[in-house]
Amino acid sequence: MEAAITFHLSPPLSNTQLNALFAAAWPSHTDSDFAPVLSRSLVYVAAFNAEQLIGFVNVAWDGGVHAFLLDTTVHPGWQRRGIGTGLVQNAVVAARAAACEWLHVDYEDHLEEFYQGCGFRLTQAGLINLRAP
Repeated sequence: MEAAITFHLSPPLSNTQLNALFAAAWPSHTDSDFAPVLSRSLVYVAAFNAEQLIGFVNVAWDGGVHAFLLDTTVHPGWQRRGIGTGLVQNAVVAARAAACEWLHVDYEDHLEEFYQGCGFRLTQAGLINLRAP
């Protein structure tokens, strides 16, 4: 029997744990140092099955009322079990508790139904690729 899935706000996470999760979920992932990102986060949410990290989402912010959902990731072997929704729900609660007024998220078209199911509504936005010539 598998252990219950638990969600934790900003627990200590190692680069090894995060890189293993991201490599499993994102085939183009290359190992990264997550410390600079996590140190600037408003909060991040981690999902565990026992000691195994199986999900993650980061909440970045502007230091004011705007927060930004980034890197929602669930291990492929654990998808379609409500873990992504649980990550986002915990992030929403934490951002609200931090007195944020807005929570933004950008996503690819195939994730529209997921994010709308989490309560996000479509808005217009602009984007510049700063690495493009």
